[in-house]
Amino acid sequence: MHLTRFTDYGLRTLIYLALRPDHMASISEISGAYRVSENHMVKVVHHLGQAGLIETLRGRNGGIRLARPAADIGLGDVVRATEPSLALVECQGGGACAISGLCRLQGIMDETQKAMLAVLDRYSLADVAGPASQALRRRLGVLPVAADAEGRDSG
Repeated sequence: MHLTRFTDYGLRTLIYLALRPDHMASISEISGAYRVSENHMVKVVHHLGQAGLIETLRGRNGGIRLARPAADIGLGDVVRATEPSLALVECQGGGACAISGLCRLQGIMDETQKAMLAVLDRYSLADVAGPASQALRRRLGVLPVAADAEGRDSG
């Protein structure tokens, strides 16, 4: 399966926000961190807001942040919210396909899609952003979070 760039940018946006849960981020900040078009990011952020995955606040101290804790945002839910179609093959209905009604490919692909989503449903945004969060913060230029006395990442 190939996810769209829109879903990719949506996941990246959520990862960035998960790395700074107490911070209001801007679209330009996130776009700059990932070196992607602000125009694309505006559309993605708007959609994530409509899907209830992020909160947007307008005004001088506004920005965007996760609508709920990263641990409560499932990756399968994000993919379902951002992909226009999860169909792996586009079989034509109404007998337009020469082998319609005889082909088992659509059923197999549906089973494949369900299996992929089942795997994604086992993971949350926290599973992606948490394990290597210090390294991710450094790579994205996100302000570092203080480490505890043993040098572990505290966020």
